[in-house]
Amino acid sequence: MMRSTPAFMLAALLLGCGGSGAYKEPTGTIPFDPNRPTLGSPGTVQPYTGSNKFVLEAQTSMPTGLELQRKVILRTCGPTNGVCHNQKEYPDMHTTGTFASVINAPCNLQPGTYSSVFDRCERLGDRFKIEDSAFKENEIGWYEVIVGAYVEYKDDETPPSDAAGVHLHLRDPVPPELLKYHWGAGTFLRNFINAQGNVESLSFAKFNTRWWVLDDGRHLYGEVHDYQAGDVEALQSAGIIQGDQNRNGTFGARQGKSVPLINPGNPEESYLVARLRGHMQADPIPGTRMPLANQPPSVTDMLALMCFIQGLDPNATQWNLSSPIDYANCPYTANPEALSLVGAGVHWSDRVWPILQSSCGGCHGGSTPQAGLDMLSPGAWTRLQNFASENPNLKLIDPGRPEKSYLWLKLAGDGSISGSRMPLDPLNSGSRTLPQDQLDSIQTWILAGALND
Repeated sequence: MMRSTPAFMLAALLLGCGGSGAYKEPTGTIPFDPNRPTLGSPGTVQPYTGSNKFVLEAQTSMPTGLELQRKVILRTCGPTNGVCHNQKEYPDMHTTGTFASVINAPCNLQPGTYSSVFDRCERLGDRFKIEDSAFKENEIGWYEVIVGAYVEYKDDETPPSDAAGVHLHLRDPVPPELLKYHWGAGTFLRNFINAQGNVESLSFAKFNTRWWVLDDGRHLYGEVHDYQAGDVEALQSAGIIQGDQNRNGTFGARQGKSVPLINPGNPEESYLVARLRGHMQADPIPGTRMPLANQPPSVTDMLALMCFIQGLDPNATQWNLSSPIDYANCPYTANPEALSLVGAGVHWSDRVWPILQSSCGGCHGGSTPQAGLDMLSPGAWTRLQNFASENPNLKLIDPGRPEKSYLWLKLAGDGSISGSRMPLDPLNSGSRTLPQDQLDSIQTWILAGALND
C-alpha cells in the first residue's frame, strides 16, 4: 500500500530545494571541454580489381580492421567471456580497443611456462648488485625461489645448486675470488624514463642476506631464513624482468631482433602471426600453435590479417581500425593460397604414417601392440578413427580438431590427459618429445582433415 507524504514534509522538501514556489527550469551553462583522442580520418584506398576469389572475399567481408577483429580475432582467440584472450590471458583482444593496443605491444608478458618463451620476445633484464662490495651490476638472466627448510651453511661451505633459497642466474660470470660469500643488501635495478624524458637507473627492490657464487660464476645463491619469507614474497611480487626468460643461454634482447605482437608494416615479424604459423622466418615458435580450441583462420582470414598489418604505418603512435585495408597494394594478394595454415604436402602416406611407425611402432606394433593399437601394419589409418581405449570420450584422431584428438594430446604432452607423454623412451626409462617439425606436420595433417592420402 502506498503512503502519502504529509503536507508539512512536502513543504520542507520544497523549501529545501529552493522554495515553495512553482518549479523553474535551471538556467545557465556548465562549461565542459571533453578530452577525446583524435583518431584521424579513415581515409580511402583504391579497391582490388583482380579475380582471385580469396582476395575478393576478404575485401568484401573484412574491408577494415573493425571487421577483422570481430570476424577473425574475436572468433579465433577469445569468443567466450573470461576465456583465453578474452579478459583472461595476455594479450586481451576481445574488443577493437584492446586489439588496437596489441600493435607494437611486447610479447610473452604472460608466458605460462618459461620454456614457451621465444628468444625474440625477451626483454633487457633487470640488473643486480651487492652494496658495499666490489660486485658490479650484472644483468639477471633468470631467477627462481626454491622452497625448503632453512639450512645454515658455514662461511667456508659451498651450498648445493638446488639449496632452498633465492637463485639468480646472471649474464656475466662473477669471479669466485671476488665474492665467495658476502653478507649484504642485494639490490635490484631497473631503467625508468623520468619526467624529463631521460633514462634513469633506480633501485626497485632489495634483499639482505648472505650470497654465494656457485657453478660457473653466473649463479648466485642467497640464503633465506624463516623470518624472511615475507621479504621473498615481496621480491617476487615486484616482477623481476628476466633477460633470458626461457633459460636457454640466449639473451634475446641483446640480439637486437626483438619483435612485438603486431609489428606495423611487417607481418612476417609479428609474434601474433608467428603463433598462428608455428614459426617466424624459419625459427620455430615454442609452445603449441594457436588457436588451441578453435578452428584456425582460413586463407581469407589470414589474408585480411596480413594485409591489415602490412598497411599499418610504422611511424604512427595510434591507429584507426576503421581505416580501410589496402588489398590492392598488399603483396600477399599475389598468392594468398600460400597463407594457408593447414598447408600443403603433409600427407598420411609419405609423412605422418612414417613418423608414427618410427616413433611409436616399437610399442604399438607386432602381434600384441600396446592398448591394442597397431601403427605398423596396413590399416593403421582406419584404426586411428576409433575411440581411445584409455579415454572412450575421445577419438584417437578427430579430423580438424587436434584439441579433441587423443593421439595428438598424448604426443603434445597435454596436461588434461593422464599418463606419460608419448612416445616412450625405453632406453632412458621415460618419455621423449618428437621434434617440432614432426609435431607441426601431425597437427597440420589433423587440421586439414586427417585425410588418408
